[in-house]
Amino acid sequence: MNQDIKRSEDPEGIDTGPPSIGKVENIVTNDAVFGNITEGGPNYRNLGLLGTIALMMKTQIGLGVLSMPLILGTLGIVPGNILIVTIAAITTWSSYMIGVFKIRHPEVYGIGDVGGMFFGRVGYELFGGAYALQFTFSAGSAMLSISIALNALSSHAVCTAIFVAVAAVAGFGIGSIRTLDRIGILAWIGTICIITAVFVVTVGVGLQDRPSAAPQAGEWTSDYKLVNSPGFTDAISAVSSLVFTYTGTPIFFNIVSEMREPLLYPRALAVCQTAVTIVYIIVGTVVYYYCGSYVASPALGSAGDIVKKVSYGIALPGLIVSCVLFVHLPGKHIFVRILRGSDHLTSNSVIHWTTWLSSTFGVALVAYIVASAIPVFSGLIALIGALLGSFLNFHPYAGMWLYDNWKTAERTLK
Repeated sequence: MNQDIKRSEDPEGIDTGPPSIGKVENIVTNDAVFGNITEGGPNYRNLGLLGTIALMMKTQIGLGVLSMPLILGTLGIVPGNILIVTIAAITTWSSYMIGVFKIRHPEVYGIGDVGGMFFGRVGYELFGGAYALQFTFSAGSAMLSISIALNALSSHAVCTAIFVAVAAVAGFGIGSIRTLDRIGILAWIGTICIITAVFVVTVGVGLQDRPSAAPQAGEWTSDYKLVNSPGFTDAISAVSSLVFTYTGTPIFFNIVSEMREPLLYPRALAVCQTAVTIVYIIVGTVVYYYCGSYVASPALGSAGDIVKKVSYGIALPGLIVSCVLFVHLPGKHIFVRILRGSDHLTSNSVIHWTTWLSSTFGVALVAYIVASAIPVFSGLIALIGALLGSFLNFHPYAGMWLYDNWKTAERTLK
């Protein structure tokens, strides 16, 4: 990254280090993806380490954790946790390869560019289209979760369709913030809120006599299973939902592309994957252990009306931030695809703003239609995981390794 920065000097002409904000007169950064970035336009290379960690954790932990107890309820505690650790390990390696590939190929912005390197224009459109479709569907599931939260807080005073529309408007409005460094602040708020909410439920189910969905008369004990025997359809649906919980992997390309220091990406990845996996295991196991087959999906409804309202109230900002991210990221993919190579990409021109707002509005609109058409949270989560999760989470990254190491691997095999 090349920067032309006027540095500060003392009266004797000795360089005193990086300039303060007030002393910077002009910054021009030539980025392999965004081109020339100046003070006059949005700075797409201003995301720090802490913001990166927050964004990575928010893409993972926002919606997936809400379905985790039901996943363990389908598979059983032991095989469910084994699968959590297995998928975490696979996606961690996949995510690590994203950082390596980005350093070696700075012109890569997202998974669409990887498809283009593999298969030309067809690959670019296929991979990029799958990415945009998956996270537009994810935005739909986030809108649905927001409507569920608002229904819980209002005691169903307004119909679900209106709440989904409110979520879509919020997702479009806030998701149209142009740079990830500004959304990173919201990501910290959202991550803290969603983790706090799920731990409130985790404590709540341990203190209550029985889950709210269980029979309220007579003696009751949890019917949790260490190993369950689900039917094929239920098992595949649970595994697909589990894949969805780590579905933020392809997003990490877009996040590292906006980092000031991409070499810090592995550090952010290690913090993210470790924290997310621990939260998944604790929340999923404890909530399912106490609720058994009466666990709710989303999980925040498992501990009775009072805890449900409290947890949804705490979680609501986190759910909104999830919707914001899942509107912003596919919208930016479309935006970059249209304006890449043009000065309008990093300017404040009418074409820039029209293209950007049209991209985020289009994603929000399609997501709203999806959320309205499939008003079942667990079903929508499973559909996204089955349709696109494994393709985008697992497959391209081995290909990326082979792309960079094929000759070495070929010599080794010989």
